[in-house]
Amino acid sequence: MDNNIQSIKNRFGIIGNSPALNYALQVAAQVSNTDLTVLINGESGVGKEAFSNVIHSLSARKHNPFIAVNCGAIPEGTIDSELFGHEKGSFTGAVDSRKGYFETVNGGTIFLDEIGEMPLGTQARLLRVLETGEFIRVGSSKVQKTDVRVVAATNRDLLEHTQQGKFREDLYYRLNTVPIRVPALRDRKEDIILLFRKFCVDFAERYKTPAIQLDEEARNILINYTWRGNVRELKNMAEQISVLAQDKLVNANELRRFLPEIPEPSRLPMIAAPQGKSNGDFASERDILYKLFFDMKKDVTELKKMFFDILQNPAIAHTGNFQDSHVLHSFHPQPEVTSTAVPVPTAISSPQPIILQQDNNKIDHHEEVEETLSIADKEKELIVKALKKHKGKRKDAALDLGISERTLYRKLKEYNINE
Repeated sequence: MDNNIQSIKNRFGIIGNSPALNYALQVAAQVSNTDLTVLINGESGVGKEAFSNVIHSLSARKHNPFIAVNCGAIPEGTIDSELFGHEKGSFTGAVDSRKGYFETVNGGTIFLDEIGEMPLGTQARLLRVLETGEFIRVGSSKVQKTDVRVVAATNRDLLEHTQQGKFREDLYYRLNTVPIRVPALRDRKEDIILLFRKFCVDFAERYKTPAIQLDEEARNILINYTWRGNVRELKNMAEQISVLAQDKLVNANELRRFLPEIPEPSRLPMIAAPQGKSNGDFASERDILYKLFFDMKKDVTELKKMFFDILQNPAIAHTGNFQDSHVLHSFHPQPEVTSTAVPVPTAISSPQPIILQQDNNKIDHHEEVEETLSIADKEKELIVKALKKHKGKRKDAALDLGISERTLYRKLKEYNINE
């Protein structure tokens, strides 16, 4: 199997010896002789299309057509026509009938790159092709058959997209028959220098210049760089250095000139985002105010309970629990209120007596009910108040809440609020 993997690398120009890369190539080679649908996962720039070429070239369909389609590059209004064809007059500009890719590549392989960008309506059509081999041209009612193998690729988490309603769950499981994970460049550090040397040699031949060399410190910087653009970014940087470097032996300082500066992480305190909230529903400042408000309510609740405990049993005021309470240290008593005053025992240091209301020298029974601290409950309460304030007018309520009318409508359904 090792010799087979190496021959595949030589044939398709794949460079690297990391275990993750070798395993991905092994899976691609094993599945190539079948007609199973393959889903290639990996970040942008890792070379997912190379794997689709491997699968097609090693399959029984290798002498039939192969086409790569970037689903994210085709406008939503024309993607159905591109994939499945259309009839004359089916839409404005359709001056003639046209075959789609699934018709022209019959018997071959179609590579659907960035499948996560495909519109939901097109996803339903694709699912039918995968399950029955049938499709219908845009503007036609005639069912046609095709025999096409689908290899899809994505840099997104499709399973998360299914949970958000952005990708069909049935299509995801149909595509994910055989998953192949292409590792990111930062996860195959042992291959970075090999790739860089190969790119530098290629560019030296193209531009008729000596090949770039790196000193030890520069190599370490190259290996430990994040490479968010993966192999594509490494290749672009190798070309820049090959053309612009003054000295063909590049040191660390020279190399840093070609590496994009990565912003340092913010040192401001972080506040955890509430679970289950969508970004943009409410401003982060509002969440911070909620938190401060709930903390204050909690302290006030604790203070009230403490005072009534003291009134019930004054002796406990001398205990360390009350004297050292952080609530007491941060509490500033209000001016005296005209009422029957009962001074709190002097264990609580205060310039004025703290006034509590009494009725006929009897202390009313006080039962403290802890309020909910749930952001979701407070959000629901705010929405109900806003609707009541604006007499059910969603547009005005949404404007008052600082959210879109569409978000308000979704929140009404989510919290089952009847206007």
